[in-house]
Amino acid sequence: MKRWNWWVALCVCCLLTGCYNANESRENVLKVYNWADYIGEGVLEDFQEYYKEKTGEDIRIVYQTFDINEIMLTKIEKGHEDFDVVCPSEYIIERMLHKGLLQPIDTAFAHSPNYMNGVAPYIRQQIDKLTVKGDLPASRYAVCYMWGTAGLLYNKQFVSEKDLKSWGCLWEKRFSGKILMKDAYRDSYGMALLYAHREDLKDSTRSVADLMNDYSPASMDSVGKYLKLLKPNVAGWEADFGKEMMTKGKAWMNMTWSGDAQWAMEEAATVGVDLAYTIPEEGSNVWYDGWVIPKYAKNPKAASYFINFLCRPDIALRNMEENGYVSAIAAPEILEACIDSTLDKEVDASYFFGPEAQKVKLRNTQYPDKSVIARCAMIRDFGDKTVDVLEIWSRVKGDNLNSGIVILILLVVVGLSAWQIRRRWIRYKRHARTHRRNRRRK
Repeated sequence: MKRWNWWVALCVCCLLTGCYNANESRENVLKVYNWADYIGEGVLEDFQEYYKEKTGEDIRIVYQTFDINEIMLTKIEKGHEDFDVVCPSEYIIERMLHKGLLQPIDTAFAHSPNYMNGVAPYIRQQIDKLTVKGDLPASRYAVCYMWGTAGLLYNKQFVSEKDLKSWGCLWEKRFSGKILMKDAYRDSYGMALLYAHREDLKDSTRSVADLMNDYSPASMDSVGKYLKLLKPNVAGWEADFGKEMMTKGKAWMNMTWSGDAQWAMEEAATVGVDLAYTIPEEGSNVWYDGWVIPKYAKNPKAASYFINFLCRPDIALRNMEENGYVSAIAAPEILEACIDSTLDKEVDASYFFGPEAQKVKLRNTQYPDKSVIARCAMIRDFGDKTVDVLEIWSRVKGDNLNSGIVILILLVVVGLSAWQIRRRWIRYKRHARTHRRNRRRK
């Protein structure tokens, strides 16, 4: 997988996009708002050529990135920023639909095939679950870009897949200090509730989808208690350093996203570290990021062409190679490119690619077996319960300062104290010299 240095990416984006000129016609500008490191090298330039070829028009791209869904949403909902195409996660897509912040995607291309038809029916069905009653299907407003799961990345030298059969492994004392948790309140909430109701799942009195979207006071109380009991075992709540710590053997397991797991496995293999990925028997979250056209977009035509272009199989493959996640496109070319004959196990990916993928050697980080995906479900928007869930998350993490962070804080405090003492000493010496000079003048 290719990873750009940040300064290279910045230089390329500056050369490619520049800044938006208010005097320039918006018909010739496409404003894209995407996650960082989430598009293949050269794809933006290739889209410009594609757009010129299909429409006869030049297009300049203003490309910006975000790191948090809610920041993106605020800019559109409150700031009315005129991004033409953005890439939120499924729960934000649902929120935007309910707030009337999206416009339908045009699929009528006079001179181009509709590559959006290549989205796997399974994925389209999942996106349509976000449909607002009485409105068009959600898949008319959102085209899935990448998807994946949440599970456990583990070091096979210290942990076996059998050890991770249940999410309960996270609470085992023998793994204390060797566990990393993704700093993601939604995934942690769902995981904790699945484990708390593991017996209900076994006898089918509750479903994964039902549990992960249960925000009743009793469920939130249960999640709070389980996550608080888990906290002493956690070495860190990571946003991005988990991949490195796993590769270096500093942690044995990491609750993380499948794309991050795939990247870490590839990096670890280059230094002789054997990492693997699994989803415990209780089930997990399956998530989706999708392209949408906001209500305030000024160039929906170019936005529709852009989404269509990203669905082209060769472009979908290039984007997959860049970020490690999995495209929603189920084209035969992608299946062929992803088959890995060196793998020991076959998976049933027929739910995604169709009958021809019933027994194929695919990475489970990319295409979980049909039996695994059956026990995964999408976490919906928390709605007005978001504040309550965030309060639980804040309490759980609040006093979880590991020794490294404590040392860092102490060093900062000592440094600031030394600086203040030095400032006062300099001030005192200066005052003393001034006082002596004044006395001499007298």
